[in-house]
Amino acid sequence: MSNSADSPGTGSTGSGPVRSSRLRPARILTVAVFALAGLIFFTSFNTAKGTDIRQDASLLKLSDLVQERSHKNKQLDESNAALRDNVESLAEGDDGSTRAQDEKLSGLEKSAGTQQVKGSAITVTLNDAPPNATAKLPGYPEPQPDYLVIHQQDLQAVVNALWQGGAKGIKVMDQRLISTSAVRCVGNTLILQGRVYSPPYKITAVGDPERLQQSLAASKAIQTYMVYVNVYGLGWKVTEDGTATLPGYSGTVDLHYAKPVQ
Repeated sequence: MSNSADSPGTGSTGSGPVRSSRLRPARILTVAVFALAGLIFFTSFNTAKGTDIRQDASLLKLSDLVQERSHKNKQLDESNAALRDNVESLAEGDDGSTRAQDEKLSGLEKSAGTQQVKGSAITVTLNDAPPNATAKLPGYPEPQPDYLVIHQQDLQAVVNALWQGGAKGIKVMDQRLISTSAVRCVGNTLILQGRVYSPPYKITAVGDPERLQQSLAASKAIQTYMVYVNVYGLGWKVTEDGTATLPGYSGTVDLHYAKPVQ
């Protein structure tokens, strides 16, 4: 006969079989499972406040929040541009400056990108490859997902080549670039000066069209990109726009930087 405490046995009084007061491990596990299930149900109810979490329209997706903020930033940029035009109109009335000073200021504003620039222009359009793309040329591997989308370095390569080609001004999508502009990509979206864009991406530059296109062709980074264009079908298109006018930069020009803790 087993001497286990869970087995029936004779008590100290000899009155009959006595069951041990200790619970079996299986019973402990069962109690723990039910307790955990109750906690999960309570937490879910408390979070949803009696609503269906999957159907609750108030729980916006992160992408919706990003798009909402991007739209708000666009409205603020437009409002800021209108206010800046009003300030400049008032300042032109009588600001006490000489004609030479006004001409110098105008030249600085053009260099800074805060004024419109007009002239011959070209537009470069970059686009993702089809999601079902395959290698078009022998000897190349089947594409990975990263092969089929536009990356930050691709946009930067085009912008840098256009500057090197003597561009007087560059616009990415509908925004003018200045010296502090940062072309950044997160996933397959472009974030530029607080606003979000999806492909196709259009980059327009004012300058000598022939010189601009020569600079694009000479860029090593763009030559690498063209391999993916020919093999996997990434989008690449260069068009001459004739005479185009790029808007002046309308955002803030204040610099924000980190400060040491005192």
